[in-house]
Amino acid sequence: MKQMFKTVFFATFLASGTAGAHGDTHKTEKKPMVAFEEKPFGKPGENSKVTRTIQVDMSDTMHFNPEHIRLKPGDTVKFIARNKGRIMHEMVLGTMKELKEHHELMKKFPNMEHDEPYMAHVPPGKSEELVWQFTKPGEFFFACLIPGHLEAGMIGKITVGKR
Repeated sequence: MKQMFKTVFFATFLASGTAGAHGDTHKTEKKPMVAFEEKPFGKPGENSKVTRTIQVDMSDTMHFNPEHIRLKPGDTVKFIARNKGRIMHEMVLGTMKELKEHHELMKKFPNMEHDEPYMAHVPPGKSEELVWQFTKPGEFFFACLIPGHLEAGMIGKITVGKR
């Protein structure tokens, strides 16, 4: 019975879409884009349609720079997440609800692996790019969900509306 529960839990966990990976390996190539359900905060963007490029620095002081980004609905942004620290950091886009849910999973499974288009897992001294189209107005966030980082204040805000 316990084994069946574990199997059902694991299958539900994987199907939930919040399963991700946070292993210590550095992504060296992007996987081909497959069908992706649009999130409340948008969808994967295309490099050919980038309207803005924004560098976001991450540091061991547990802060992002900039901490607040203003965009217009429809903007396709190339984020260059740059880790200026000496420890692993990440930049995960989402609603506050989604980030909190993923953060709880990270506390339980700190070494889980992911390769979602709205996440950049960046080793010290390296950079990762993510391209995202913000399709709707609203208030969204980006955070480092490595255990302890969010609690230390590693979160930023994205406001999508009229500039």
